[in-house]
Amino acid sequence: MRIKLEDLHKSYISENDGKKSKIHAVDGVSLDIPENTIFGIIGKSGAGKSSLMRLVSLLEKPDSGAVYYGEERVDNLSKRDLIFQRRKTGMIFQNFNLLSSRTAGKNVAYPLEIAGWPKAKILPRVKEMLSLVGLEDRINAPISTLSGGQKQRVAIARALATEPSILFCDEATSALDPNTTRQILSLIKEIQQKMNLTVVMITHQMEVVRDACENVAVVENGHIVECGSVKDIFTNPKTQTTRDFIKNIATEGAKRENGEETIKWSRESGSFILHFVGRATEKPILSMMSKEFDVTFNILAAGISHVQGEEVGYMEVDIVGKDEEIARVVEWLRQNDVRVQKK
Repeated sequence: MRIKLEDLHKSYISENDGKKSKIHAVDGVSLDIPENTIFGIIGKSGAGKSSLMRLVSLLEKPDSGAVYYGEERVDNLSKRDLIFQRRKTGMIFQNFNLLSSRTAGKNVAYPLEIAGWPKAKILPRVKEMLSLVGLEDRINAPISTLSGGQKQRVAIARALATEPSILFCDEATSALDPNTTRQILSLIKEIQQKMNLTVVMITHQMEVVRDACENVAVVENGHIVECGSVKDIFTNPKTQTTRDFIKNIATEGAKRENGEETIKWSRESGSFILHFVGRATEKPILSMMSKEFDVTFNILAAGISHVQGEEVGYMEVDIVGKDEEIARVVEWLRQNDVRVQKK
């Protein structure tokens, strides 16, 4: 189901040392989230992404603006209609929010009981959902006996039990280790395709956006500062906030378990950031450049990632030479499918 946001505003009153101030957590956000896709909303702590999620998921009402699910406006529904509408959506949380007094199966059954499903249909649905997330043999397991990854799988099964058309994920992988995070993201992608869901992922982890999402919106100070396909955002970020997110991935200097590696051997940052897309990753671009132009270059960091099934190379370099020659180099690089940013 398509989600459309029109000029959303939400403010809160904060009190500090007896002084009250107004915080504009969501400040004029308009956004179009396509149906049947995984859409990421990323921002730093305090950027307003969680407040935006609460408005999109109908947990709170905006001060002004509108939220549409499909063609229907849903932010102004009556209390009764709002309850029914919420049942058409699922939610996955960072800390699982499972009931410790219930088994895995009974946790999945809980929203079905609340929704008034006939008892005869609940158990088959519970088994179906646990099978979907690979936990069919854990139906009677107490929650305390499950690992973090298994708990999140139960939470996913519970969120999907009532057959929602929209799934919200609020920092759903933040409490998991990297390997389990990749498994959960892979599971969400698989389920999204099987069930034709619209998935909205709130996160502060650019790795999550890179590995799971098709499109992303970057939030800062309650505004959307950048929005587009993940590949375009990764290879041509337009704001410093987005560049910082990407840089944190590209220069972390650690080998990833899936074979990707980024190496940074200088504390200094290069004067240019180069992104190599597709076939450009296979060409000896810098060697060709040094033969073509009267410049020298120094590589300070480099690595490669896989974004939406395509290889994207990252490199920080200094290019030294006359200004007019550097300008020619930059134009030549762009003609050879290298996206160039000057720092």
